[in-house]
Amino acid sequence: MKKWAAGAIIGIVVLFSSGTGGLAQNMAKPHPTFDEPRKVLLSVNSKDPAILNNILYNTVNIQKYYTQDLVRIAVVGYGPGIRMLLKDSPVAARVRSLMQYDIEFVACGNTLDAIGKKDSDLIAGVKRVQAGLPEVIERRLMGWIDLNP
Repeated sequence: MKKWAAGAIIGIVVLFSSGTGGLAQNMAKPHPTFDEPRKVLLSVNSKDPAILNNILYNTVNIQKYYTQDLVRIAVVGYGPGIRMLLKDSPVAARVRSLMQYDIEFVACGNTLDAIGKKDSDLIAGVKRVQAGLPEVIERRLMGWIDLNP
């Protein structure tokens, strides 16, 4: 094997052996691990399909950066954002798809009650909490990074 090829292989092994896809130099310490992943919460309070799609792209990009093993992502819908989590949502198929990659979706029960919707109106697998904003507050206090893209 030529010297440059062996060096390239060693470089690739070092790059990916960090467990973070070689991006560790851009991460704060302590680096995320399988047992202590980054925890990211995205708040959704819009029913605009363009905004909803953007939020879903953001979740994919975050997970791609950290890898599925090094990040937990939750999306909390409240107010108009609850529409994202209903079966008839224009982004329902994307939400179902992302659930298969361990993205958690959480619906505000107060908003559901206010608009006359039931748990059966939610996309299967969406978790209902009594109040969306207190869910955001409590997760922040538990160390989740809250983004409102």
